[in-house]
Amino acid sequence: MARVESIHITAEKEGRPEPVDRVRAQAGGGLEGDHHTGDVTLIEAEALEAVAGEHGIELGPGRSRRQIMTRGIALNDLVGERFRVGDVECVGVELCEPCAHLQSMTQPGVLRAFVHRAGINADVVSGGEIAPGDPIVRC
Repeated sequence: MARVESIHITAEKEGRPEPVDRVRAQAGGGLEGDHHTGDVTLIEAEALEAVAGEHGIELGPGRSRRQIMTRGIALNDLVGERFRVGDVECVGVELCEPCAHLQSMTQPGVLRAFVHRAGINADVVSGGEIAPGDPIVRC
């Protein structure tokens, strides 16, 4: 079953991502308490594990700078699709490709290692709460 593995929010742009037990997502916005207010970012735990195995780059939960870490779902397939994360309805907008800023906050090699597997950006269609363990399902 596809599910939320962890949630991390960052109050300030350059701040340290902090784990939370639950968070409210706002329709037309992002996660409460996070500096990134336009949408929600998700990344697959499997992608982080693959990059660690293939490139020796280990970005633990939150270090990827994505807010929601998932397990059991191919996020790239959700671009252009509606899906639910717990009670929250989202629509996948675009791949969230790695950038120089991410690499500067982590380590060399991140840009190349995470091409097409750095997660997705999603718009929140209807708000609600999200918590680790919540299911992720297509609408």
